[in-house]
Amino acid sequence: MPLPDAEVERALVVTAHPDDVDFGAAGTIATFVDAGIEVTYLLCTHGDQGGFDDTPREQMPALRAAEQRAAAAAVGVTDVRFLQGYRDGWLEPTFELQRDIVRVIRDVRPRRMLIQSPERNWRRIQASHSDHLAAGEAAIRAVYPSARNPHAWPELITDEGLQPWSVEEVWLMAHQENTHFVDITATFERKLAALRAHATQTAHLGEGLEARLRTWGGEQAAAAGWGQGRLAEGFAVVPTA
Repeated sequence: MPLPDAEVERALVVTAHPDDVDFGAAGTIATFVDAGIEVTYLLCTHGDQGGFDDTPREQMPALRAAEQRAAAAAVGVTDVRFLQGYRDGWLEPTFELQRDIVRVIRDVRPRRMLIQSPERNWRRIQASHSDHLAAGEAAIRAVYPSARNPHAWPELITDEGLQPWSVEEVWLMAHQENTHFVDITATFERKLAALRAHATQTAHLGEGLEARLRTWGGEQAAAAGWGQGRLAEGFAVVPTA
């Protein structure tokens, strides 16, 4: 069982691209914020390969960063951070990426993290973009063993004053086998608003976006064994303390 929300002061979400957290967990993030949890988003790329129109590629990073900040605001998150130097479509779980995630873990000091599953989901291959797998793998390596190990990148201590930190639990998004479900019936409209903020990614869907999200949420609620009319998001929760 995950930690009770009342016992979690801070949570850190690590994803590959803008909109990843909103498709996977925006309703859940809204429940965290409502419970008083301080949530930070960390984006590994600016998502410059995304989009479904003729927007010039050089404009896409700034557009998608602005969209992610607006989406975050829709669920009550104000701390949105982007790593620099990592290209959309080229992400790998390098030591450099792990170090950059460790830096943020030690700065934020979260008890809970939400990350993308590092395991390919063969039931829904679209969830397993190669960048998602890379971000998930780098994040879990950052959680264990690196963030808690004073001998991993000791310069983070000596040069930046970032002391080791142990994250207590990790929630995997888009995992093939979920172990925990969050009721997002009451926060669904905020999830929808967050995803509509990603206009470069979702505007072409029109009203179909809401129908798609309701279908997915209903499927997760059914997997949880809940009654008709409820909506859910599912995760695999891993204790990491």
